[in-house]
Amino acid sequence: MKAFFTEIRGAVMATLVLTVVCCGIYPLVVWGVAQAAFPDKANGSLITDAKGNVIGSKLLGQGFTAEKYFHPRPSAAGNGYDAANSGGSNFGPTSQKLADSLKDRVEAYRKENGLKDTDVVPADAVTASASGLDPHISLRNAALQIARVAKARNLGANKIAELIRAHTDRADLGVFGEPGVNVLRLNLALDKQ
Repeated sequence: MKAFFTEIRGAVMATLVLTVVCCGIYPLVVWGVAQAAFPDKANGSLITDAKGNVIGSKLLGQGFTAEKYFHPRPSAAGNGYDAANSGGSNFGPTSQKLADSLKDRVEAYRKENGLKDTDVVPADAVTASASGLDPHISLRNAALQIARVAKARNLGANKIAELIRAHTDRADLGVFGEPGVNVLRLNLALDKQ
């Protein structure tokens, strides 16, 4: 019986020690290193206005629909860009709903950006990302929106192209992924013009 209680006591002590280390000390160390080394990223890459109010995150898309703004990818997350309901539409390639929504989005994109019926529309302009929260659009998508935004803001296309270049995130480590334009940061820069 004494051996049994010795084993139980050892197991309970090991559980307590591991709980303190794994659930207390380790998370505090990781949090402290993150706060010291990359505070912006550790706190959500938040974007604030001049008054210090949080208006978004560089990591999360937001819905912009006005003519004077660059429009993001469509979102299937909740009611659009809802981080609490992040996710894709889960429509497969044979889904008629997907085909119909893509056709409607292509027509709408061409109309709002003054494109011809034969102009190719970038995939990211009409398809939602897997998370529904993608903050970036492709360089081609941004380029096709320049004329609309320039007209709505009465700005030169060259000035807008400069802003696009300034708010383009390059591929990670120069090789992983494609460059993308951060829509929120670009639209905020446009508002400052």
